[in-house]
Amino acid sequence: MDEQLGLLHLYWGDSKGKTTAAMGLAVRALGNGLRVAVLQFLKSGTSGELEPLRQLGASVWSGKGSRKFVFQMTPEEREETRQLQDENLRQLLEGQWDLVVLDEACSAWQLGMVDHQLLRRAVLERPKNQEMVLTGREPAPWMMEAADYSTEMRCHKHPYERGIKARKGVEF
Repeated sequence: MDEQLGLLHLYWGDSKGKTTAAMGLAVRALGNGLRVAVLQFLKSGTSGELEPLRQLGASVWSGKGSRKFVFQMTPEEREETRQLQDENLRQLLEGQWDLVVLDEACSAWQLGMVDHQLLRRAVLERPKNQEMVLTGREPAPWMMEAADYSTEMRCHKHPYERGIKARKGVEF
């Protein structure tokens, strides 16, 4: 393990590119022989990057208790999803990783869909040489403070504004 690793990346904002950047970093790390874990919060586990990451050797956790957006979930579905997110994070923490991607961690935090103490501990008490990436729209203040890299993705123009829906292979 390279002694220079161990920094915290934060890719955040209202535009496309946060997950794309994180997964690109995961591929780069895998290509350099690093052990990579990816946990996607609040996503169905069907996006196109997950299977190639697995094939390259990454360990991947994803899925949620409902296919609905959080704001559409019943209280029972929210609780089921939260429990699944917490369990996925606990499983990830049992492994030894050089790079950990916590995709949509900011959103999971803001929406109360992950145990706050567990997520803070995962980020702030990670092994000294473990590189970590957090993504999402609105990071918590402690995430901003802890980040070594903070990259804001801002939308200036998006095809959705013209009625073009998310496209397989590009947006998911």
